[in-house]
Amino acid sequence: MSGQVVEKKTANRAAGGDWLSRIPKSLHGWIVPLVITAIWQAVTGMGLLSETILPTPLAILKSFAALGASGELFEHLGISIYRAGMGFFLGGTLGLLLGLFSGLGKVVEKTLDPSLQMLRTVPLLSVIPLFILWFGIGEFSKVLLIGLGAFFPVYVNTFLGIRSTDAKLCEVSRIFQYTKLQQVTKLIIPAALPNILLGVRLSLGVSWLLLVVAEMMGTSAGIGYMIQDARAYSETEIVFVGIIIFAVVGKLSDSAVRLLETRWLRWRDTYKG
Repeated sequence: MSGQVVEKKTANRAAGGDWLSRIPKSLHGWIVPLVITAIWQAVTGMGLLSETILPTPLAILKSFAALGASGELFEHLGISIYRAGMGFFLGGTLGLLLGLFSGLGKVVEKTLDPSLQMLRTVPLLSVIPLFILWFGIGEFSKVLLIGLGAFFPVYVNTFLGIRSTDAKLCEVSRIFQYTKLQQVTKLIIPAALPNILLGVRLSLGVSWLLLVVAEMMGTSAGIGYMIQDARAYSETEIVFVGIIIFAVVGKLSDSAVRLLETRWLRWRDTYKG
């Protein structure tokens, strides 16, 4: 009887899992932000820190609501999304194409890849003066700067994904008399897709990072401009609103790519932790 009780308790522990199993999966990612927000509100609410340095979450929420009600927030957000989207599309598309060409062709790799790898090591902030001299401070220079940053993650990961394709699978495809096009579309690109999607995720992150830099180097609209303007007038709560907007939109774009990963990469049998 005692042995059955022990086995039952062991089974219950195994079925129960860790404490996270008692919380809905959709709320797991909110645990850390909510705890930090609660501590933040408690510390700033007790007056331990000046609101000029660190405003309370409630003050930030009020500023968020005020900016949203006036329409100013959505105007800045729409312009920022347009810039980041255009830059990501330009750099990501070019990175994907050149990554495919370099990965599939030895001639392109030998002639083009060394120059691109050299350019990849140049700090992007160092080219801002050149961009301003060549293209001014208009929309084109901002989109081009974001596109340059978005290019390299997609290019490098696409190239790596293609060259990581198992050579034995390529031999099997030749035995089955695949044409070159069939080999690329049915074997190489699907095998490289995990790396390509990783490059897209990294590229989206870089696009948002460079968007802030681009919007602070001379503009009259955008979330980056809103943050810069708020800093000049010591409106710290609006600075936090801009930071939170960047974080939320960046997370949503990253989650969209992860959703594509779960749908397109169902065939992978990898370690889930």
